[in-house]
Amino acid sequence: MTDRPADAAREDADALAARVAAIEAEMAELRLPRFTNDDAHRLGLWLLTTARERGLAITVNVTRGQQVVFHAAMDGTSADNDDWVRRKTAVVQRFGEPSLLVALRRRLKGTRIEDEGWFDERVYAAHGGCFPVLVRDVGMVATVTVSGLAQEDDHALVVEGLREILRTS
Repeated sequence: MTDRPADAAREDADALAARVAAIEAEMAELRLPRFTNDDAHRLGLWLLTTARERGLAITVNVTRGQQVVFHAAMDGTSADNDDWVRRKTAVVQRFGEPSLLVALRRRLKGTRIEDEGWFDERVYAAHGGCFPVLVRDVGMVATVTVSGLAQEDDHALVVEGLREILRTS
């Protein structure tokens, strides 16, 4: 007879480790040759158009440094989504990696970033949906954020958009 809770915890840890590795692989894959304001507009518009075609209500934001280069909120979103965008972006700007990855790495260690003394939920949101825009031989030059879906779906849509920009660069 197996110890069900221990087996389930091991399976959860294995699944979590696999998810962390998958996001790390996305970061390695999604390195662009360049990223201009025009590229930011193309990415934002692709995300917006794709969401509209799929009947999704999202807010999209692309920020280079401290400049918001693209921001759009679809019907069905609210100012709450803008707040989620701001707080997810703050996580990526602080850590230089996807907001979902920041949260999952802590969970893999058995902790929550929200329990760390410096963490202020009014400033940061370690939830999926914000990804660093990485340029080869440069590093992070921008962030792209989606808010409005479940966090894994926000993350997946951003990754899909970055793949499209990479494919057409």
